[in-house]
Amino acid sequence: MAETIIGIIGMGLMGKMYARKMSAAGWRYEFPDLQRASILGYHDIIIFEDGFGVSRSSDYIIYSVEAETIDKVVAEYGRATKKHAIVGGQTSCKAPEIAAFERHLPADIEIVSCHSLHGPNVDPKDQPLVVIRHRASQESFNLVTRILSCFGSKQVLLDAAAHDRITADTQAVTHAAFLSMGTAWRANNQFPWETTRYVGGIENVKCNITLRIYSNKWHVYAGLAILNPSAKQQIRQYAESVTDLFKLMLGGHGRELERRIKSAGDFVFTAAGRRGEALLLSDEVLDRFSLGRVPQERTPNNHLSLLAMVDCWWKLGIVPYDHMICSTPLFRLWLGVTEYLFRKPGLLDEVITIAMADHTFRSDDLEFTFAARGWSDCVSFGDFSSYRDRFEQTQTYFAPRFPEATRVGNEMIKVIHEKT
Repeated sequence: MAETIIGIIGMGLMGKMYARKMSAAGWRYEFPDLQRASILGYHDIIIFEDGFGVSRSSDYIIYSVEAETIDKVVAEYGRATKKHAIVGGQTSCKAPEIAAFERHLPADIEIVSCHSLHGPNVDPKDQPLVVIRHRASQESFNLVTRILSCFGSKQVLLDAAAHDRITADTQAVTHAAFLSMGTAWRANNQFPWETTRYVGGIENVKCNITLRIYSNKWHVYAGLAILNPSAKQQIRQYAESVTDLFKLMLGGHGRELERRIKSAGDFVFTAAGRRGEALLLSDEVLDRFSLGRVPQERTPNNHLSLLAMVDCWWKLGIVPYDHMICSTPLFRLWLGVTEYLFRKPGLLDEVITIAMADHTFRSDDLEFTFAARGWSDCVSFGDFSSYRDRFEQTQTYFAPRFPEATRVGNEMIKVIHEKT
């Protein structure tokens, strides 16, 4: 291990997690001096003045930077890469990452990238870790997989295009749904767990995961949404599904709403052969993780966000179970609650009835529809500045509850991981 030196350029939360795990496994590390404060206390660390020193002397260099900035960073340091070194990145969108490597790295440099499909606060053990052998010998590829094995993750070999398509299927729309919920609650000046309308069962997942997403950095989600070609189409379809279903509710078109929802459910759950399978989430699990006191009687909800998700999958021809091997913890939770809604006997019919007859959530649904369309427009325009503004406004609103939501969210993820 001492013969191979790993360099990391970019020390955000994921970069630090990688450094901790690899350093603990005995690998030697090099970092730019700008990040000295972040890595003091790590073992076997060599600190350089900047990324040039890291590039010149490291055998495997990991660019741990935002997808939005990777071209600029690789353009600056890539030309100094050590001869015959291996270079990779861990961005969530591989199209711009691979393009940057091909554009700026010398021809003798090998390229093996990766992407851990979880956040920095999740234990990587048994979580999916995509490895992309873009331009490398078998020997170099084996070295990288051996280095990454210290995470204890499930390594999945894909090419860059397949990675981006699958992450769009499993992450982009999931994030859009939760971002829209948070935006809608802020617009209504609601802390949802403080009312009986959003406590218990499915509502627990909505609240906890929304806060978990907003507790992270905005760029974690912006790069995946804006730079991934497949993601824009899927986020747009989600907004269209939300809008179409809400219009059917407003117009009193109950039969059409029922036909559409049940057709979508048959495609996603029946065609996937899930009818006889056990549910990913149970009542006991859903009720366990609440940020508020669970009321004796719950306020019925039409769950527009969940109905639109299944409608979106149907319209795009996506069977979410096909991607379980590359799914994130958040996606598995989201799939778990949609499955619960559509497959729990009688619940879907009850929700459709509520959607037509009960107007309790109409104002919430209106703001949610506005929010979903707003996020879709932001992504379609490729506007990172607007994305950041929208994200951080809601982030500030919910910030006081992030520590508790993170704790509860970690427990939820542990449970869903054990069941999937």
